[in-house]
Amino acid sequence: MKVLFINSVCGIRSTGRIVAQLAEDYIKEGHECRIAYGREEVPEALSPIAVRIGSEFSVKRNAVLARLLDNEGFNAKRATKQFINWANTYNPDVLWLHNLHGYYLNIELLFDWIKSRPRMQVKWTLHDCWAFTGHCSYFSFVDCNRWQQSCGSCCQSKKYPASLFLDSSRSNFNRKKQAFCGVKNMTLITPSNWLADLVKKSFLKDYPVEVCYNTVDTKVFCKSPGNFREKHGLNGKRIVLGVASVWDERKGLADFIELSSLLDESFAVVLVGITEQEAKNCPSSIVCIPRTNSAKELAEIYTAADVFVNPSKEETFGLTTLEALCCGTPAIVYENTACEEVARMHGGIVVEQSVKAIKSAIEQLKLGG
Repeated sequence: MKVLFINSVCGIRSTGRIVAQLAEDYIKEGHECRIAYGREEVPEALSPIAVRIGSEFSVKRNAVLARLLDNEGFNAKRATKQFINWANTYNPDVLWLHNLHGYYLNIELLFDWIKSRPRMQVKWTLHDCWAFTGHCSYFSFVDCNRWQQSCGSCCQSKKYPASLFLDSSRSNFNRKKQAFCGVKNMTLITPSNWLADLVKKSFLKDYPVEVCYNTVDTKVFCKSPGNFREKHGLNGKRIVLGVASVWDERKGLADFIELSSLLDESFAVVLVGITEQEAKNCPSSIVCIPRTNSAKELAEIYTAADVFVNPSKEETFGLTTLEALCCGTPAIVYENTACEEVARMHGGIVVEQSVKAIKSAIEQLKLGG
């Protein structure tokens, strides 16, 4: 059997590692696999099965167009046509979609091709809410329910995928609905009941939905001693760790800044995934670490920490929480997010959405230095 995965990245960050693990499982069972991806580097071990859609230049061009026209997902026509030509030759029996946003695909062309192959089994793992909105990837933080009927006058047009001028959310909503509905043999997969419940309220509600919790490679994400404390001068400190690929408002960067002001000098707040600009805006009490694509390095950081905190207000799963717990580090998350599901299944701590509640939970852990 031939299996084709499509995701924005391959083998890196949370979704890329998830796709790589799925492909590895299929290959072990004797199937042939390819991972089509849109951007960034690919780990050397995956290069034999990786197929790039477009180029770095086309990604940048599509990003510019999306910022000008607010039409992410509707550019990249040439790159998508070239990919479809390749995909026809590969002739997959199973197509497994993941993140289709990221400035690399034209979703209308892709789904026209999918609909032309009714015998092909199609799976689509949703890692966020972009598939059924007119613009945004998440909406709970701003308490918006327009996506249940039809988007328009989007209050998050400046958020990813950011638009500088136009608001095309109503048009995008209608075009997505037209493109995504009507596939004969497609199953939607969500990593949490929280997201599944949202899908069932969207225009995708007629598709079967399966909840399949994300997993991590416990051979990688396990107790992994390293020199992280020594490297950053943190010996004797009680490390409070946060990890994110992107530290936007919903991820809780402001909460960490407030938390650092409430903890005494025996604590060190360490944030991984911080950009240079974000580091300039953080107080000196926070140790800022750039994003890493090395799972091994990340496991060593989790292991070095005394407690992991995920103050995200919106998550469809919260893979970093599970990674930290697998490395033997206690994890604290906010209630009323998908992270709550992960924490309750794996022994994490759930608190109300307030920094004081996080501080109280940390103190109750009675951490050593």
